[in-house]
Amino acid sequence: MAERVDLDLLPPSIVRRRARSVMLMAFVLAAAAGGVVGLAGGRVAGLIAAAVVGVPLLLLALSEARRRTWLETSVVTVRALGSRRVDIANADRRDLMVSDVRGQCTVSLLLAERRGKTVTVPLAIYAPAGGVELGVLGLRRLADALAEVADQDARMLSALLIAQLRSEARGDSAIERPLRLAAGLAPAGRLLRKINHGRLAALVSELG
Repeated sequence: MAERVDLDLLPPSIVRRRARSVMLMAFVLAAAAGGVVGLAGGRVAGLIAAAVVGVPLLLLALSEARRRTWLETSVVTVRALGSRRVDIANADRRDLMVSDVRGQCTVSLLLAERRGKTVTVPLAIYAPAGGVELGVLGLRRLADALAEVADQDARMLSALLIAQLRSEARGDSAIERPLRLAAGLAPAGRLLRKINHGRLAALVSELG
């Protein structure tokens, strides 16, 4: 039986705490929307407005609270409200993605199959005060799985993760880490951006 390796970037306790904050916000916004609409359109309209505002946020909170990510051999599984599985070896897309939200830069590995299944594995979150990075075992196993794929881009991503592990072992600062450097290659102007494989390959070559 293949060993299961957790790929959760944040501890479950922190994820649950964030989910509770979203739930609280959902109740507050739903109550506000329901109250305003209810005054103008009556009780039924107010309840509908509260549901329209609150239910999506509650589902988001529940999804985040339940979200777990793990790797078995080369298969990445993400469980939230349901489960999605993508085999790294059979993926049609293997991209490094960057998003910026409220001063936090998140670097993630996106894996997608032709049938439409997609999973995202957060690798690191960087902020002005520091950051959080995926554990050594998770990075190592992802790098190994990518290295087994007969594809130049997959092996480049593997080399990037190996460089990240070496940087961690040296004790480099957050701004010197390969994943942080890779995030700087992403184009500006959009919330979610894909890092160009050519520019990423040049960075990996420089890292040696």
